[in-house]
Amino acid sequence: MIADRHDNLRQILLAALLLGSFGLLGSGLLSLTQRVTAPLIQQNERATLGALLADLIPPQAYDNPITEDWIRVRDPVLLGSDEPITVYRAYHEGRPVAVFATPVAPDGYGGPIRLLVATRADGRLAGVRVLAHRETPGLGDVIEADRSDWIRGFAGRALGDPPLSAWALRRDGGAFDQFTGATITPRAVVRAVRDWLRYFEIHRERLFAPREST
Repeated sequence: MIADRHDNLRQILLAALLLGSFGLLGSGLLSLTQRVTAPLIQQNERATLGALLADLIPPQAYDNPITEDWIRVRDPVLLGSDEPITVYRAYHEGRPVAVFATPVAPDGYGGPIRLLVATRADGRLAGVRVLAHRETPGLGDVIEADRSDWIRGFAGRALGDPPLSAWALRRDGGAFDQFTGATITPRAVVRAVRDWLRYFEIHRERLFAPREST
């Protein structure tokens, strides 16, 4: 019986060693995979961002490396997030051209909706795109530019065009269309774009100031 106990103990220890070895091997492979794929993921994210920026304002309109010229700003009320958001700045020969901001519509149907809003130096919108959302497929996802032209309707608008009180859906007495079967999603986006424009109007000088002074 003593021999049997020793055999059982050896088997238990062997199993524990094998499990520990597999755990260490798995952790090592996971860490290696993360180190290998992280640069690729970042590269893809930069490429996606670059394509969106170019879609909103042609690259020839500015001459600075826009993805390297950015600041972080915070306003939970007007920017929709407790966390700072990123603002990219575009200049041509040192003169302000536009800013690309990433405000959040916090009250989407499926959760927060992350936006990319391009605003020219005069306060007029160059366009709006959706960076991320969890809206209902077939309904709320109509905010995506490749699913409908609705999001493109912001181009050329400004805080006074329409008046502030008309920055709402038509069913709420505003100037913007809603979707068939979905109102929460477009309402959230319209409100977020309006609030960003209010932030831009208040902080325009700071947004275009040299980075080291912000």
